[in-house]
Amino acid sequence: MYLAYPVTAGPEGIKIQPDMMEVDKLYHCIFDEKVMLFYKDHNQLLNCYEIEEKEIVDEVKKSTMEDIENILQKYIDEKRLGG
Repeated sequence: MYLAYPVTAGPEGIKIQPDMMEVDKLYHCIFDEKVMLFYKDHNQLLNCYEIEEKEIVDEVKKSTMEDIENILQKYIDEKRLGG
């Protein structure tokens, strides 16, 4: 069974369906030449971050979903964004 991805980007902007998101799971999309990251925390609050670094954006664009998760985790670890 295929589950729809809760974050999509289109000409009119980014559409987010928080009710489809798992807590503490990172979701992404490419919009306006930026990687947009979203996650829902334990308090059901939606968090958003953007990555503008061209090398990361280009790497995400050409990668598979599994590779993207590794790329983003490495970026988060390097930038110490995890808290």
